[in-house]
Amino acid sequence: MSEFLLDRAGRRRSPATMPGFHAGQPPRNKGLRYRADPPNVEEIIAVMRAAGDDAHGRRLRGLIVILWRAGLRIQEALALAESDLDQRRGALLVRRGKGGRRREVGMDAWGWEELEPWLELRLQLPVGPLFCVINGATCGRHWSSAAARADLRRTALEAGVRRRFAPHQLRHAHAVELAREGVSLIVIQRQLGQQQPRHHVGLSPRHRQRRNHRNGPCPPPADDPSQHMRRSSSREAEVPRA
Repeated sequence: MSEFLLDRAGRRRSPATMPGFHAGQPPRNKGLRYRADPPNVEEIIAVMRAAGDDAHGRRLRGLIVILWRAGLRIQEALALAESDLDQRRGALLVRRGKGGRRREVGMDAWGWEELEPWLELRLQLPVGPLFCVINGATCGRHWSSAAARADLRRTALEAGVRRRFAPHQLRHAHAVELAREGVSLIVIQRQLGQQQPRHHVGLSPRHRQRRNHRNGPCPPPADDPSQHMRRSSSREAEVPRA
């Protein structure tokens, strides 16, 4: 009876959307781990050019700009509303990020210029989220994450990008660019809404030291005052009492 069910748009509902369809089957990506391999600037620009200048291309280019120049997660970007943008201050308001935390992030002038064509086209669509469905009976409603990811993969394939082009990779690229420009980790942490930004920009020397000494006790750093205290106490213990 699942083939006779209809969705909100009046189309026949796929059996894959029903609960229990994939029961007992392992996911296709089980056991796979993708390393942080962010695309470079040339590859991102190539994907934006391959998107085109039509309505769907402007929407995809706007999403790439938000993910790349603001460092948002894919769910945070798709949950943005038109009222969450403050172009005068160059800020975007994330109302509910990871862990339910609320934060405000910044975006440069180039990012706002690339987002402007989609903002002008968005005024002709019904009121709703910033990145919405363009065609069909669900026009103006929420754009699903699966559809956005599929559009990114397809456009990257057309652009000839021979690496994994996922939304989170653009977030990695934003963090790496900030780190190369000399931005402090505290600022990167606030921008990304991440408690431990080393996952995006690499491990600090102290954490590399801990990782290399997993099988044994981690030696204290050279500037640790407790190290000098241990040395002094050991020397006092060696002095025989009279």
